[in-house]
Amino acid sequence: MATKLFLQKGYLATGMDEIVAISKVSKTNIYYHFASKEELLDAIIHQLITEYSEKITHIANQHDQPVWERLQRFTELLIMQDVDCLAGGPFLTLYTQTPIEAEHIRNKIKYFFAQQLIVVEQLIVEGIQRKEFHDSLQPPAVASLIVSTIEGALFLGHVHQNPQMIRSSLFALATMLK
Repeated sequence: MATKLFLQKGYLATGMDEIVAISKVSKTNIYYHFASKEELLDAIIHQLITEYSEKITHIANQHDQPVWERLQRFTELLIMQDVDCLAGGPFLTLYTQTPIEAEHIRNKIKYFFAQQLIVVEQLIVEGIQRKEFHDSLQPPAVASLIVSTIEGALFLGHVHQNPQMIRSSLFALATMLK
C-alpha cells in the first residue's frame, strides 16, 4: 500500500497515518518494521530495484531473440505498470520525491539507472556485432539516449495522458539505429 501511495501521491504528500489507515496495519506494527517514513521509502526502493533489475536481466539475457525485440520488451516493462505514477515512471517519481538529505536512497536510484545504461549499452554492442544496428553507433551515447528517451517519454506520456508517446519515440529510435 505504501508503494502505491508514494507512486501516486508522492512520498512528500503521503503521511504515515494515511499508510496506516489504508494498509489496515497498526502504526505500532509499521514502526516496528520501519523506524521512519524514510526507512520505509528505502525498503520500497530496494524492492522495486530488485524486481525491475531481475526482469531487465532476464530480458537482456535472451540472446536467441533479436536485440531490437529485447529493447522493445525492456521498454514495455517500464511502460506497463500497475500504478499510475506521479512522474510517469516509478524511479523518476521516487527520485524527485526523495529528500536531498537522504543521499543513500538517491544513490540507490542513481545506481539503478547506471545499471540500466550498462545493460542497454551491452545490447547495443551485441546489436552491432550481429549486424542488426549500424556499426558507426557509439554504444555509450546511444544507451544514454535510449534510457533518457524512455524516462522522458514516460514523463511526457503521463503529463499529456498519451501512453503512445513512448511507443512513437521508440519507433523513431529504431529508425535511427538501423
